[in-house]
Amino acid sequence: MHDIRLGVIGLGARSDLVELAHRPGSGSLVVAACDRDPRLLAAAEERFGAGVRTSPDHHELLDAGLDAVFVLTPDHTHERIGLDFLAAGVPVFLDKPMAITTEGCDRLLEAARDHRTSLYVGHNMRHMPVVLAMRELIAGGAVGEVKAVWCRHFVGNGGDWYFKDWHADRRNTTGLLLQKGAHDLDVIHWLAGGYTRRVNAMGALTVYGGITSRRDRSGERMTEWLSQENWPPLSQTGLSPVVDVEDLSMMQMQLDNGVFASYQQCHYTPDTWRNYTVIGTEGRLENFGDTEGAEVRVWNRRTEYRADADLVVRVHTPPGTHAGADPVLVDEFLEFVRDGGATVTSPVAAREAVAAGYAATMSLRDGGQVVDIDPVDPKVAAYFANGQV
Repeated sequence: MHDIRLGVIGLGARSDLVELAHRPGSGSLVVAACDRDPRLLAAAEERFGAGVRTSPDHHELLDAGLDAVFVLTPDHTHERIGLDFLAAGVPVFLDKPMAITTEGCDRLLEAARDHRTSLYVGHNMRHMPVVLAMRELIAGGAVGEVKAVWCRHFVGNGGDWYFKDWHADRRNTTGLLLQKGAHDLDVIHWLAGGYTRRVNAMGALTVYGGITSRRDRSGERMTEWLSQENWPPLSQTGLSPVVDVEDLSMMQMQLDNGVFASYQQCHYTPDTWRNYTVIGTEGRLENFGDTEGAEVRVWNRRTEYRADADLVVRVHTPPGTHAGADPVLVDEFLEFVRDGGATVTSPVAAREAVAAGYAATMSLRDGGQVVDIDPVDPKVAAYFANGQV
């Protein structure tokens, strides 16, 4: 069995994913790398070996004989780069969100179908142990038929993660309801068993917009400025020259199967975690924590308030980034490239997460107006449902 020849476009923070895939002699190896930052490109040989082909322009790698490519660049570049490699017949791992508009996602889905080129989107939260535990409990009937899903997302490191570089500029992300929320919206859809068809939202730039300390961080990486000492939020310094995305937002959703859902996101909490609540016809479940030591608790009896639950599932987190999800995600992609078949992640579901986040952002910026979301073209959806063949 020959090693799968991999390329990577984007050598920034998420390129740790492709390091997990670089296994010379054991199934896959990185043979080509692209980044516009000369520092990062110069380090490619140290990371992937002296034979790695490098270029600042992804077009130069379209004919590099790749078996697959990881696209790990800023969000607004995903669509163009993904379309180029799909047209070239190179299977694509596209980091989430797959694009920053619903239309961009649809163009990617159509290109994958038209060129018969495999497309995979990196929604790693579908492999997070706490999400899998909730999914298994729901599938086993622990709360009956799901009627509502709520998610509160506390982004305690938001000022460092999203307001000091390209994320803070809506031209690059549309907004953080889409950029950051795409993960949780996909999980909400997965737990609820449906996709959002109607949405409205409210929110604003409530804290970080008032900070006047700004600087251009071109050439820097997030790890160089992230610090737990950057607290309280108004003490942050060196924000991006452009800050026009919301730091507080909340949205409501009506899904195509009748489930109602809500999502709240705040980028200046003291803590960092996600809290999901799922309510069904026979009970309620809720996660406490989302990494090692997390629990999913289920209540099935009528009662006044009580912290103790009728069922408690303790969640073990294996080694690896994102609560052990990233190694599983990479393994699934490599197996998909080699053998095809079904995957836990879904390009159509990835589009639906973007569509919900995009529509919510449009609603938020239009006074909370209700926005309807069209489904994926049925022919395109059928192509992906049949395994991209």
